[in-house]
Amino acid sequence: MDTANITCHIPSSAGHTGQLKQKVPPNSVYHIILATIVTLCITVTSGVCSKALSSSHPIFIEKNQDTSKLAYVSPLQKEAASRHRFVDRINKKYPSQNISYPAYGVAHIKMTRYINSKPIKINIVEIDRSANHLLSIKPQTAGVKLNSRAQIRTIAQKNNSIAAINAGYFKPQTGVPLGALVINGEVLTGPIYNRVGIGIIEEKEQTRFVMDKVVMDITIKSNKSVIKADNINQPRMLSTYTIIYTPHWGKMSPMAPKYGKVAAVKDGRITAMSANQIAIPEDGYVISAPARILDKLALEKNIKYDIKLPESFEGADHIIGAGPYLVKNGEVYVDVSAQKFGSITGRNPRSAIGYNENNELIIITIDGREESSVGVTLTELAYIMKGLGCTYAMNFDGGGSSVIYVNGKVTNSPAQRDGISISNALTISEVQEESQT
Repeated sequence: MDTANITCHIPSSAGHTGQLKQKVPPNSVYHIILATIVTLCITVTSGVCSKALSSSHPIFIEKNQDTSKLAYVSPLQKEAASRHRFVDRINKKYPSQNISYPAYGVAHIKMTRYINSKPIKINIVEIDRSANHLLSIKPQTAGVKLNSRAQIRTIAQKNNSIAAINAGYFKPQTGVPLGALVINGEVLTGPIYNRVGIGIIEEKEQTRFVMDKVVMDITIKSNKSVIKADNINQPRMLSTYTIIYTPHWGKMSPMAPKYGKVAAVKDGRITAMSANQIAIPEDGYVISAPARILDKLALEKNIKYDIKLPESFEGADHIIGAGPYLVKNGEVYVDVSAQKFGSITGRNPRSAIGYNENNELIIITIDGREESSVGVTLTELAYIMKGLGCTYAMNFDGGGSSVIYVNGKVTNSPAQRDGISISNALTISEVQEESQT
């Protein structure tokens, strides 16, 4: 029987092609060719299936797979890739540090550093919402009314927070926030000295941040008048100021100013007026102003107030005012004098917040006033925040208020165990996935 020389190209494990020569009968050539075609089809099909499987569910994405080369990348697939990148970035950024991941897209880092040969204990939480669309970043108050205080554990547990940090300043005697506070688009308090604030804009697949001075344009309008108001739900600074107090303030308004009155407004009309305190209507508000303004307004109707925020905060769901700036446009920028913060410039316990060019959030506490951690000045804190990659950063309330909570416990060392009672905090939590119908 005649024979023919058949050469088979065999892929090796190293990716090279080897040759195997063998003499076979002619009537077997057909079968060999057919087997080769079948083998090639199986190989191609398996490759297509592998790609399809990778596209169908994020668990099949390889750690370093470039999703930009896929024909279609689902939101879950993008998120899975972001999770890998987030962990890789954190591990490279903080080598040999104590790192934990209490949730997807959330990293907690504890470290000790030295400034002028003196130790400082640092707690850092980094948040990347692109790695977990269920993350919610928002401020929380201690109670329903603004004149409330609670320890951070209590505030954090209200919405099962993964992490939380003390936020804006507050009046120690009452707990009322001293500075701008907006939650879920509702203005709870106005700014003081137009200090800097951070705005949080929550979108479907990402969260954006903005940092700017908070200036509110507040007007009271009626069918005949337009009156400029100076603030909302803030302590009076001048007797000539016109201030609005809503039910968030409490049950009763503050005392009327010298030569002034307080007036309750409901359904667009003034329903009561006093030179002392007055009850704040649950479905209305109180205006505290010079008597001449309220006496005129008492004769008018369709009274309402309007608040306009700066264009930079357009679309912001939440705003927290504090300050001063620490980093602005990627450079150290500590505007202590402009924002009237001259009394807090020493070396103290600190809390701060910032974000980088990719809208990844960074919150930090530094312990102070103890031998094992001496604290930092505002300028030292600014350089730390810049070193962590922040393009914008600002100071939160510090000193005895400085406290951070992660995964069910306070992780820094405040002077008072678990921290003093505070007015408000920034919280990070996971919301429930909306059910599909």
